[in-house]
Amino acid sequence: MNTRGLVVVTGATRGLGRAMVGEFIQRGWTVAGCGRNAAEIAALRTACREPHRFQVVDVREDAAVRSWAESVLADLGAPDLLLNNAGVINRLAPLWQLSAEEFDVVLDVNVKGVANVIRHFVPAMIRRGRGVIVNFSSGWGRSADAEVAPYCASKWAIEGLTRALAEELPRGLAAVALNPGIIHTDMLEACFGASAAGYPSPETWARVAVPFLLKLGPGDNGKALTVPTP
Repeated sequence: MNTRGLVVVTGATRGLGRAMVGEFIQRGWTVAGCGRNAAEIAALRTACREPHRFQVVDVREDAAVRSWAESVLADLGAPDLLLNNAGVINRLAPLWQLSAEEFDVVLDVNVKGVANVIRHFVPAMIRRGRGVIVNFSSGWGRSADAEVAPYCASKWAIEGLTRALAEELPRGLAAVALNPGIIHTDMLEACFGASAAGYPSPETWARVAVPFLLKLGPGDNGKALTVPTP
């Protein structure tokens, strides 16, 4: 089936997720990814043929994640790497100016979406006895700034969720909270404006990040790590 292993990645259609898909495939790994945009998933399917698998999934929807996981596990088996990369950021504004709906979207994608993916993939990894779960955090999961309170709250939650998950996993598995660093993505442009262009591209970042991820193992369980600067 696959020569090296299986990587499952959420938020696979854009930014860091899309860059990682290409880098993992180039290195001989099979990738199963998801995203919310049907056109972008169709483009991925065209660019990355079987055994790679891409499906439209909204990680906020537990039933959709369950169906996706069942399909991936049945056809490709348990992942060696489970990358919870999907994330959104709030409109820049003081917390009291953000609606309940705006707050909910950030927490639902960034925290509940991660929990949904863990719920439906990790039991198979436990049964197999190995695998690494990487929950994407942020520098704002370890610090804070004005006008990004919902995003900070979600990423601080990821740090705590990951540490707790690490305590629950059996030997042979690992859960890691990962700060990817500062990369020129659409999300960064929303925060930094034109100055975002001064940071590394997702593709440049992925050439450093993917080898870093591939070195993770049981000894890293519970760690809060940061990708080296490209």
